[in-house]
This record gives sequence, C-alpha cells and structure tokens, in this order.
Amino acid sequence: MQVRLAPGDDELFRKAADEQRESLSEFLVESGRERAERVLADRTHFVLSAQDWDAFVAALDEPGVPRPELVELFRRPRPE
Repeated sequence: MQVRLAPGDDELFRKAADEQRESLSEFLVESGRERAERVLADRTHFVLSAQDWDAFVAALDEPGVPRPELVELFRRPRPE
C-alpha cells in the first residue's frame, strides 16, 4: 500500500512512531486498525439501558405490518 502524505503529516507520524519505538508501518497500521474498529463499532455495537433494551426486544417481537408501497416494490422485477 502506498500513501501520499503532506510533509507535516509525515513528520508528525514519524515522530509519534519513534516515540512509541515502533516502525512507521507498525504505527500507521495500529493507528488505522484502532480507528477502523471505532468506526465499525459505531455501526455494529450499541448499548441500551435495561428499560430501553426491554422496549427494543418488545418491538422486535411485534408482528410486522405490511406496507403496500413495499409490497409493490418487491413485486417488481429486478432491473437488468
């Protein structure tokens, strides 16, 4: 992988990597991994209070209500 960096960013990353006694690659990979995990966690993990959890589970247990516009949409043939 190749990355283009502004000179200031390059210097910043190199100083931080040196401070951590890591190679630049190790520093950038670990930093990228941490950010990727945070970004994805916001989309896959959420925390609810006990009361909110009960309401969430109750809503999931409710039977679905057909929506005519969605029924129509799914009856249409797939575009080629």
